[in-house]
Amino acid sequence: MGVFLGLGIAGIVLLVASLVLDGVLEGVFDGVGGLLDGWLSLPVIAGFVSMLGFTGAIVLGTTGLGAGPATEVGAVAGAGAGWLTWRVSRALMNDGGTGAPRGDDLVGTTGTVVTAIPGEGYGEVLLRVAGQPVKFAARSAGPVGRGAEVWVEQALSPSAVLVRPVER
Repeated sequence: MGVFLGLGIAGIVLLVASLVLDGVLEGVFDGVGGLLDGWLSLPVIAGFVSMLGFTGAIVLGTTGLGAGPATEVGAVAGAGAGWLTWRVSRALMNDGGTGAPRGDDLVGTTGTVVTAIPGEGYGEVLLRVAGQPVKFAARSAGPVGRGAEVWVEQALSPSAVLVRPVER
């Protein structure tokens, strides 16, 4: 039973090492061409080894079976834990967010004029970008007074927009 408990503890230690040595085995096996993509990662190996050890110890301690059947049951449980670890880590790594807002995402949004926009030149508008208020330099075809509600027609640059007043 000591060997199985040792394997379980070694798996936990390997899991802690995987947090510290993030991606070491993945980099070593990159040359295989993606054949073993993710299967030889430290978290997957740690899950397999720890589940093999702890399940083997439980089977050995609670049943009259010997080390052979305990190893078999532990290997099946370890394979399941390794597969589950691989699936969860793959899902977390492939979770692509929406990304940073781009200039075209501003078109059609409304905002408020903070600094009056003259007929020629720039003023400032306050727009909501991803739920956060952000000031942008703003141009308009005609003068727009402070406090007026505006609509973004075009993103001129990452920090400037072309607006028109909202008519109600």
